[in-house]
Amino acid sequence: MIDIGLSKMALIGAVALIVIGPEKLPRVARTVGTLLGKAQRYVSDVKAEVNRSMELDELKKMKDTVENAARDVQQSVQTSASEFERDWAEATDMANTPLQEPPSVVPAYRHPGKNWRLKRGTTPQWYKARSGVRTKAQSGAARVARYRPQKFQ
Repeated sequence: MIDIGLSKMALIGAVALIVIGPEKLPRVARTVGTLLGKAQRYVSDVKAEVNRSMELDELKKMKDTVENAARDVQQSVQTSASEFERDWAEATDMANTPLQEPPSVVPAYRHPGKNWRLKRGTTPQWYKARSGVRTKAQSGAARVARYRPQKFQ
């Protein structure tokens, strides 16, 4: 940049005072200051835009590498899945071949069909009360209110 020292600044100020005059010098100095501020803001905006574009390029490159890695993983999963399916088909084909004797057939599970409501209904009330079986449904708030400790008076 421009190398301006204190002696050069004093020389410029003295020349400006003589050329412009003491009445107009403060207004000119304010105008020059605002123009320099605008120029600095413009330069900083341009720098920020360049930095943003560089970061955007880096993010695009990173996105491409992540997409490529994801594509590679997907292809490897597909190949391993197809190998697994092939191996599974071979194993099930071998399992479906008849052996010397067929294995014993186990009957499918059948629920005994007991009616638990009827069974509960035949239990005497005194037994239910003693064993703690709830006969009436309560909401959570009612249960909390019922079992909340009483305040001492």
